[in-house]
Amino acid sequence: MGFIQLPYTSEDTSSFPEAATEKNTRTKTIKDRLLEAATHDPDLPALGNSIARIIQLSSSDDQSLQQLAYFMLADVSLTQKILRLSNSVAYRTGPNKVNTNITKAIFLLGFNSVKTCALAMLLVDGMSGKRAELVRTELIHALAASMISRELVKASHFIDAEETAITTLFKNLGRLLLAAYDHDLYQEMMALITQGTHTPVQASMQILGFNLDTLTETILEKWCIPSTIIQGLRSRPFGNLGVARSKQEWMQQVAELSEKVAPLVVETGNPEDPELKNKLLTRFGKALNLDKSKLDQLILDAKIETRALLINANLLDADRNKTICTEIARAEFNMPVDEDLLSELIIGHDETENTQIIQRYPSGKPYNASALLLIGVQDVSEIMAPGNYKLDSLIMLVLETYYNSLGFRFITLCLRDPKMNQYRARSSLGENNMDFQKAFSFPMSFSPDVFHLALKRNADLLISDACTAKIHTLIPQWHRDLFPDTRGFMVLPLVANNKPIGLFYANREAEAPEGITADEIRLIKTLKGQALTAFNSR
Repeated sequence: MGFIQLPYTSEDTSSFPEAATEKNTRTKTIKDRLLEAATHDPDLPALGNSIARIIQLSSSDDQSLQQLAYFMLADVSLTQKILRLSNSVAYRTGPNKVNTNITKAIFLLGFNSVKTCALAMLLVDGMSGKRAELVRTELIHALAASMISRELVKASHFIDAEETAITTLFKNLGRLLLAAYDHDLYQEMMALITQGTHTPVQASMQILGFNLDTLTETILEKWCIPSTIIQGLRSRPFGNLGVARSKQEWMQQVAELSEKVAPLVVETGNPEDPELKNKLLTRFGKALNLDKSKLDQLILDAKIETRALLINANLLDADRNKTICTEIARAEFNMPVDEDLLSELIIGHDETENTQIIQRYPSGKPYNASALLLIGVQDVSEIMAPGNYKLDSLIMLVLETYYNSLGFRFITLCLRDPKMNQYRARSSLGENNMDFQKAFSFPMSFSPDVFHLALKRNADLLISDACTAKIHTLIPQWHRDLFPDTRGFMVLPLVANNKPIGLFYANREAEAPEGITADEIRLIKTLKGQALTAFNSR
C-alpha cells in the first residue's frame, strides 16, 4: 500500500457528524465486543499474561536468561520454533553448526532478539485459532514492522532500545482483533484506507465510531504491559519530524516508521513504491538519519530477518516463499520451507540425523544420547573459547545438555553455601523445577548417604534403579520426601583442588536398565570438566 497515514490522535467525531449520532449504540456494541474478546476469549488473556511475563525480563540480569530459558522450555511449540529460527540461514554461525539448545539459541541470536522473537511467536500462537487470511495478513504486517524496528534499534544509543521492537509488534493490535472478530467491518475500514480518502484513524472513526489505536492501548493496559511501551504506540504530530529529544519520542518515531515501512517488506506486487518511500523520507529522514540508500538497506535487511521469522512462525507457505521479494533471491537467502522437521533447516544430512530425537527408551533417554551430548560439549567449547561468557549462562547450557541428552525429569546445579552450612540448588530445569529448586538442600556436615559419599570420593554416579535395597539405604530422608517417586538419578560431584564446591543432580521417574555407554560416560565427564573449568576461571 502506498498510502501514508497522517497523524490523527483525537476521537472527536465532528468531521463525521452523521457517524456521531447514528452509530452511538453500534459503537458501544463493537467496542465492547472487541474488549470482551480480549479479556474473555480463552486464548487472549493467557496470551496477555505470557507476553507481560516475557516483557518484564531484563537483558542486564543473569537470572533473566535463566527465566527466559525456563519459560520457553515449558512450551514445546515455542521451543521448537526458536530452535528452528536459530538454525536458519539468517542466524546459523557455520555450515555444520547445529543448535539443539534454547540456551545456545539465546547466545546465537542475543537475549533481546530471542525475547522479541518469542513474543512474536506467542502472538501468532495466540491468534492461531483465528487464522483467516485477514488475520494472517495483519500478523505478517506486525512481525515485519517489529523486524524493521529491530534493525533501527541496532544503531540506537538509547538504553533498552529493544523495547521499541516490542512496541511496534503491537501497533496494529486493534486492526488484528477487528480482523479476527468482525472481518466485514475490517474490510470496510481497509477499503477506505486503500482508496486514499481516509487515514487509518479517520477510517476507524468513520466505520467503527472510535479510534482503534485507543482500543489497543486499553487492551495492553489490561495485559499489564509497561506504560513506556504503550506510550510508544502514539504517533507524533503531523509534519516533518526532527531529531528526538527523548527515548520515548524516538520510540514513537521508530514505531510509526516501522509500521509504514512494513508493506515494502512484505508486499510482492510493487515492492519499490517510490511515492511511499519519498513520503517516508520527507517525514522521518532527518529524525532517524535516513536517506534513500539507508532506507533501501533497512528494507532489505528487514526482509531477510522477517522471512526467517515468518517461516518459523508457520505464516508463509511454499508459494509465498518463492515470491516474497526479488532482493532476497539476490541475497542468496534460500531457506527450506518445511516447518515440521528441524533437520531440513540444517546443512549436513548425517549430522542432522544424529541430532533428531527419533526414539527414546521407556526411561525417557534418547537412543542417540551420545550424539546429543557431543553437540553439547562442542557448544560449550565454542562459547568458552572467547573467554567473555557469563558463568550462569554457561551453566544453563550444561544443564540443558544433560537434561535433553539423557531424558531426565528434573536437573539442578547444587552449590556450597557456607553461610547456611548447606548445599543448595541454584539453577534447574524440568518438571516443577522452581518448586523443587527451592526445596533442594542438604547439610554440609557429612553423613553416609549417596550425596556425601559421592562428594567425598569425587565419584560420578548414575543410579539406574533407586529402589534396590543396596541403593535405598544410601538415600537420605530429605530426598525421599522431596522425590518419593524417583526411580533413577545422577550425581556428578564438582571438586576443585580436592575441595567439593557442589554437584549436578538429575532424576527420572522410570527405571533406566539400558544404562549408559562408554562414549556417553566420556562425554558426561567432559561436560562436567568444562563446568569445573568455568568455575575455576571465575
